[in-house]
Amino acid sequence: MTPDEAWKILESAERLCDEATVHAAIARLAGEITARLKDRYPLVLAVMGGSVFFAGHLLPRLRFPLEFDYIHASRYGNATSGGRIVWTVAPRENVKDRSVLVLDDILDGGETLAAIRERVNALGLKLPNRYVFGCGMDVSGAWRNLPEIYAVKDS
Repeated sequence: MTPDEAWKILESAERLCDEATVHAAIARLAGEITARLKDRYPLVLAVMGGSVFFAGHLLPRLRFPLEFDYIHASRYGNATSGGRIVWTVAPRENVKDRSVLVLDDILDGGETLAAIRERVNALGLKLPNRYVFGCGMDVSGAWRNLPEIYAVKDS
């Protein structure tokens, strides 16, 4: 993707959540996570690369001891629809008998997070069933760094 192509996508996209809304949701989640996990010394697994933005804003707000690691699994690559799961880095730590917090960019209808989707779904922002980007989520590799959430314009 060229910079011009990336700018055209952003310029035609619809902003769904502004920066203040995103940060308020992260602050709310941090409080709820702290209440549940503060006495458990959880293993926090960030799913690369989409969760970088989210993890970077959430982790400083978690005021309890935790162990941090990452995994790298993707179904999208540079596409806007998911394919088969490709594992670049599998979980390295033994999660048996551990409280595990998985941080990812979005809970879609995908297979990667199907097992934890129901429990975590109620904690985050509600977004329409559209391809979204910003706050760690990308569109063809671009715009993970935006502090707001956008949806690609329906074609």
